[in-house]
Amino acid sequence: MNKLFFEILVADGYEKEAFEILKSKKNRILLKQKPFEFPETQFKSILNGVLEQDRDLKTENTSDFSIISDAKPTLKDIEELIFANKIVKHLKSNAIVISKNKQLIGCGMGQTSRIDALKQAILKANTFGFDTRDAVMASDAFFPFADSVEIAFNAGIKTVIQPGGSIRDADSIKFCNEHNMSMVFTGNRHFKH
Repeated sequence: MNKLFFEILVADGYEKEAFEILKSKKNRILLKQKPFEFPETQFKSILNGVLEQDRDLKTENTSDFSIISDAKPTLKDIEELIFANKIVKHLKSNAIVISKNKQLIGCGMGQTSRIDALKQAILKANTFGFDTRDAVMASDAFFPFADSVEIAFNAGIKTVIQPGGSIRDADSIKFCNEHNMSMVFTGNRHFKH
């Protein structure tokens, strides 16, 4: 690790020998993380007011998942979906994450629609030379139409995780079933202002 370039390292603590090695690099900053309790409510200033939002404390795992497509995600896909879903929860809504091999390869966020967020995520992945074939997609909110899964499919994405709950969920599920895509519902929407 000492051979890698990094300027700052934050850890719960350091063994004495490791600390001596890590501090040998000039200008490297080593920080010790202190325990901290985050408040359950967040406040953000907005034009002419303040927005109060409960902190999103939910992190889904497989017990929260409902596989609703005919195609079933593999164990590797499930692990990737958990990873992607953890990331998407921390992005500004509307948010889409594309991940592959537990690496974020594209994200779109803060858009007025999930289509725009998805297009932004695909463009970002392509711009940096990432291959979206066989990647997974996570959305912080449901898909009101099947167009998002169609765009994802055309980019090579094979597995999708989303909260579900749209009155037109059946359209997205039907598209997945017709194109051998797997889709997982979490039943929980992440929405970060």
